[in-house]
Amino acid sequence: MDKLRSMEVFIAVVDSGSFTEAAARLEISAVMVGKYIQQLEAQLGARLLDRTTRRQSLTDAGRVYVEECRRVLEQVQAADSAVERLRAAPSGTLRISAPTTFGACVVAPGVATFLQRYPDVRVELDLSNRVVNLVEEGFDIAIRIGELRDHDLVAKPLCQYRMVICASPDYLTRYGSPKTPEDLANHRCLSHMVWNARNEWRLSGVETDSPWRRDTVMSCNDGLGLKMAALAGAGLLLQPEILVSEELASGRLVRVMDEWLPQSRPVQILYRQDLRPLPKLSLFISHLQAEVQSQ
Repeated sequence: MDKLRSMEVFIAVVDSGSFTEAAARLEISAVMVGKYIQQLEAQLGARLLDRTTRRQSLTDAGRVYVEECRRVLEQVQAADSAVERLRAAPSGTLRISAPTTFGACVVAPGVATFLQRYPDVRVELDLSNRVVNLVEEGFDIAIRIGELRDHDLVAKPLCQYRMVICASPDYLTRYGSPKTPEDLANHRCLSHMVWNARNEWRLSGVETDSPWRRDTVMSCNDGLGLKMAALAGAGLLLQPEILVSEELASGRLVRVMDEWLPQSRPVQILYRQDLRPLPKLSLFISHLQAEVQSQ
C-alpha cells in the first residue's frame, strides 16, 4: 500500500475519532481503513491506536507519529502547489543553450523582451558552439543550426540561417569587387576558426568542390572580431546576415557575390518531450518564434 495514503488515512482516523467516520470522509470501506492502519503499525513495529468497542485513543507512538505525518503531508502539498503554480503561470529558471553568434544577436534580445513580459522567470543563457546534452546537462532548450542528430528531442523550426559575403567600401576600392568564386584567388579572405572540412560553408552554383578559401589572411574564433576586422578593411567576410544587417543597411559593409552565396541552413529549437511542458518553456518558444518572424 502507498505510504503517503496510509498516513492520510491515519490522520483521518485520529481527526474523526473512528474508523467508520474516517471511511466515510475518505470514501473507502472501514475494513480498508483498518488495513491501512495495520500496515503502518507493522512497518513501524509499534501500536499507534488503542481501540475498544466504545472508544479509541492514541498510544505514545501514535501521538508522535501523527504529528510527523501532518508535517510530511504538508510538505507534499507544498511541493504539489509549487508545481501547480509553475503550470499556472511562467516562473522559475529557464536554461537555454545557443550558438555563440546567433545566440548573442537573436536569442539574447528575445530573452530580454520575454523577461519584460514575464518577470517571474529567470534565464540562464549559455552561448557556445558545442552541442550540449539537454538531459545530462540540465538544459531546457537548445538552439541548433543545421541538420539534427537528436531524434529523441522535439524540434520546432525557428528560421533560416543565411550567409552574406561583404567587405568595407575601402577594401573594395583597393581590391575591386569579386564577381565569381574564381575571383577569390585575388582577394584577402577572413574566416571563422570553427570552420573545417565537415562544417564549412560552400559556395552555391559551383559543380566542383569550392569551399570558402582556406588560405585566409585572418581567422578568428569570434564572429564579432571578424566583423570588426572587415569594417577596418582587412578583407572579404563570409558571415551570417543577422550579424552584419545594421552595417549592410548603413553602407559600412557592402554585399558582393549574392548569386554564389552558400545554401542557408535551418535553425531549430530543441527541447525534451513532455506531455505538458511548463508555461515558461512553451511561452518562450512561441515568443522567440514571433520575435524572429517579425524581424
